[in-house]
Amino acid sequence: MSVHKYVEKVMKSTIQSTPGQTEFYQAVEEVLISLEPLLQAEPKYDNNNILERIVIPDRQILFRVCWIDDAGKIQTNIGYRVQFNNTIGPYKGGLRLHPSVNLGIIKFLGFEQIFKNSLTGLNIGGAKGGSNFDPKGKSDGEIMRFCQSFMLELSKYIGETIDVPAGDIGTGGREIGYMYGQYKRLTNRFEGVLTGKGLNWGGSLARTEATGFGSVYFADNFLKKVGNSLEGKIAAVSGSGNVAIYTIQKLYEMGATPVTCSDSRGFIYHKAGIDLNSLKLIKEINRASLEDYAKMHTDSVYVPVSKYPEGTNAVWATPCDIAFPSATQNELNLEDIKNLHKNGCILVNEGANMPSTPDAIDYMIENKIMYSPGKASNAGGVATSQLEMEQNASMGNWSFAEVDSKLRGIMKNIFDLSYETSKEFGNEGNVMMGANIAGFRKVADSMIDQGAV
Repeated sequence: MSVHKYVEKVMKSTIQSTPGQTEFYQAVEEVLISLEPLLQAEPKYDNNNILERIVIPDRQILFRVCWIDDAGKIQTNIGYRVQFNNTIGPYKGGLRLHPSVNLGIIKFLGFEQIFKNSLTGLNIGGAKGGSNFDPKGKSDGEIMRFCQSFMLELSKYIGETIDVPAGDIGTGGREIGYMYGQYKRLTNRFEGVLTGKGLNWGGSLARTEATGFGSVYFADNFLKKVGNSLEGKIAAVSGSGNVAIYTIQKLYEMGATPVTCSDSRGFIYHKAGIDLNSLKLIKEINRASLEDYAKMHTDSVYVPVSKYPEGTNAVWATPCDIAFPSATQNELNLEDIKNLHKNGCILVNEGANMPSTPDAIDYMIENKIMYSPGKASNAGGVATSQLEMEQNASMGNWSFAEVDSKLRGIMKNIFDLSYETSKEFGNEGNVMMGANIAGFRKVADSMIDQGAV
């Protein structure tokens, strides 16, 4: 069977067996199509049925989460944990709390996590979880009661050498703290079962900053490879959570000027550069809207989502040298990348998971725009989570500088591996292909070694 027919067969089977999971199909198709050169060169993956096996999770856990709101009324949400693949290590992946969460979203994230975790060179498998619970507008008490109820069920399926969840959208230090406290109470064990913990009780320095810092380190490696640098560059960044905030911070440290940030209500354009202290105050302390930023900085422009041109994200209409999509999936579409290209953007470096649509990716590759896929460029977060696991296992703590140095090295290794793999398969510079092949090959070869399991 030809490679094209093989991939087509697997995609058809996946869609038939898992209806309505659009984002999951998108993630699977992107990986499988880019594997064509490897599959042509190595028939062992077909002979061992690897594609059919790797697109099916080891298990999918769905559960009811009942919690009591401040008015004394019982509320109900759905909890998810998809343990996708533990061939090279314990399951590892975040917990997303957002009303958009459904099984297809969690499966796409878990599938991506397999290859992202593989690329780090660390011994961690792929998983993802979360709930359609929305932390926005909830009191601390409501969030605590939800997290305790959520962990009541999740605790049955996790452990420090089984599955180690982490934070994600909607799940920060507060939520991890409530979940960890409940896990400890239920199991009577103090262990590294969650990452993103508080520094006083097993957390790692630099974990909060890691995804954003790692994204910028990856971009720096890419630019250096082509004889360029971040120095003096104008950057457009989307999002205003941990990834975006610490992308902005590291961009300043490396000589670039980030001029945008965004949230679900709109975006800020600040030509002089985003004021990091104001952004942290609004988002990390006050948990408020970016409208407040515009009130604090009258030389900035706030554009509400309702004013965005249909089918576009106004962030990407901003002239820039480098774009860092760092908010959510499919936020950068074909029209957006055309706007970026027209305005001189030379690199799109993904800080979020799958933020670019397939036609936007095709356009970047066809037009030789440098493109860093999220599974490579945003792997710094999960890599540092694994470093937190190492510290927990040794009952030790490393300095910020030690963790950051390890993070820099990991991101350089991921870039080098992705770039050299693209070169190996005759498509030098196609980092998406290189990352997909490199991440897949390690896991697939390990699956073959371990037999039909």
